[in-house]
Amino acid sequence: MPTQIVQVPGHAWQAVGGKATKRVIATLNGHPERLGLLPQEGGGRYLMLRKTLCQRLGLAIGQALEISLAPDPNPDYVALPDELAEALAAWPEAEVAFQAHTGAMRRAMARKVADAKRPDTRARYAVELAERLAQGGHPFRAS
Repeated sequence: MPTQIVQVPGHAWQAVGGKATKRVIATLNGHPERLGLLPQEGGGRYLMLRKTLCQRLGLAIGQALEISLAPDPNPDYVALPDELAEALAAWPEAEVAFQAHTGAMRRAMARKVADAKRPDTRARYAVELAERLAQGGHPFRAS
């Protein structure tokens, strides 16, 4: 299943703060998720549901979805997978470099590690990422 796009009606995104609101807590069929409220050409907004999120929630293409939105009280929050948290704790200079990135980039780094299926792959991704960060490199490009 590919990534899914959910169009958000104007009244719904205006109710959570309008254009100023970039991050929301979207409750999808009763499951709260932190998501970006993304701008659309023409002024609308949409939510992007990653493939892994759709699979976890058992969503199918075209399936009706009950959604409620609330502004995210902590828009820079990043849920770190255990493997990445351990790697950053063991490598203080990597932690400093990680925190220097934008919230979006920190979420992308965490997702890269979290989306790996096997524990050994998650651990390897976390160590490689921490090493690149500690050396001042780009998080996703090997030097």
